[in-house]
Amino acid sequence: MSIPEPSGFFIQGVLNGAPHSLVIGPFGFLFGVVATEAGLSIFETLSFSVLVVAGAAQLTALELMQDNTPTVIVILSALALNLRMALYSASLTPHLGTARFWQRAAVAYSLVDQSYATSILQYENNPEMTMPQKLTFFFGVAASVIPVWYLLTFLGALVGQSIPTDIPLDFATPLTFIALLAPLLRSLPHILAALASVIAGLLFHTMPYNLGIMLAGVIGMSVGAWSEQREFGEHHR
Repeated sequence: MSIPEPSGFFIQGVLNGAPHSLVIGPFGFLFGVVATEAGLSIFETLSFSVLVVAGAAQLTALELMQDNTPTVIVILSALALNLRMALYSASLTPHLGTARFWQRAAVAYSLVDQSYATSILQYENNPEMTMPQKLTFFFGVAASVIPVWYLLTFLGALVGQSIPTDIPLDFATPLTFIALLAPLLRSLPHILAALASVIAGLLFHTMPYNLGIMLAGVIGMSVGAWSEQREFGEHHR
């Protein structure tokens, strides 16, 4: 008997998103370890991951808190790192914007780098997909990634300080974003934005309170927007 269409797209989403768990798992484990080392309880650590669901922002916030950074800088840094979610939302609006309110709320909670990157590629490569199909696929991807983030955060918090310091778990952070970014660099504006942010990040990495990250993000987005405007203008002359 054939699989009903919604279930088929959900399973496809799970399968497409599953490879990301190989990286998001160590990333979540790392956060659990770092959070308990910073003094958070297991409950606080897991609550952090469940409520925020933003690995890079969570790690940055913890690092800044450990450095006794002013609260306002901690909040601004976390928000700056998550500004990309606004861009993700704008990108998904043509595909999911007409969904019911509760569906859009669930998408907003489940919107992470992995669910966005995997879903937007699927949508662009299959423009014939309907709204229910797109939603089902999106939640399939999220179901393969977010529970792994919860579970490995919990396990990392349980293990805590018993992890030897010479085990380089922090490799998961850059590896996660490299795996996500590479397939999306499909146009000149994308490449220029990434290149500009990398160069700016290297130039301003000595700025206090990780302010160089925020500046690099702003520069990257500005270069990307400028390049896209020029490209659009040339195509319409």
